[in-house]
Amino acid sequence: MGMAAQPPAEPLVQVEHLDHWFEEAGQAHQVLHDVSLELQPGQIVILTGPSGSGKTTLLTMLGGLRAAQAGRLRILGTELLHAERTTLTRLRRQVGFIFQAHNLMPYLTALENVRLGLEVQPTWLDQGRPAMDGRAATMLADVGLADRADYHPEKLSGGQKQRVAIARALAAAPPLLLADEPTAALDRDSGRDVVALFRRHADEHRAGIVMVTHDNKILDIADRIVQLEDGRLVEG
Repeated sequence: MGMAAQPPAEPLVQVEHLDHWFEEAGQAHQVLHDVSLELQPGQIVILTGPSGSGKTTLLTMLGGLRAAQAGRLRILGTELLHAERTTLTRLRRQVGFIFQAHNLMPYLTALENVRLGLEVQPTWLDQGRPAMDGRAATMLADVGLADRADYHPEKLSGGQKQRVAIARALAAAPPLLLADEPTAALDRDSGRDVVALFRRHADEHRAGIVMVTHDNKILDIADRIVQLEDGRLVEG
């Protein structure tokens, strides 16, 4: 008997006709206009475009940090249009975030900061502290910081902090990774190593990655490059 055909995988991200606006001094200010975007399992999409074009706003909406106001925003099978806070919170636990502000806890070591990425996951909590510490150590080694596990953030350079944040975001193998300028603080070699890690994560876990970057040296990692201009998507 032949193998039954696999049903096509559902996109990890389905954005259709998404609009978004802020209130500023009593005025509605539209930042996203009719944005439509799909992300398939195993795919890396890079978002480029000038500052102020809405890239970070779009990234935060994909991660459930902001609810959608108009249009369709379906992430990992969950519709976020008018979503309740509990729905957004549940979604955020499945997403890895890497923001430009590293958001490391100053009173925790590098290893403990990476372990934080696991402590929000019930499956990891069930495995216990030694398993989480082992995974955190492996992730630090993957970003070239095995020898910095016991350092606090104040003793790390900007690039090292960035790599700790990347290790933390990848630790629980999230199905969706959202990264805002993840190589900005890194030298050329570290930047290439990090995007190679992203590629491996996408390939091994069928994860989707959306990355905002101005770094032309890493554009070749992308399956697709999409440009945002004045809140509108233009295929690169």
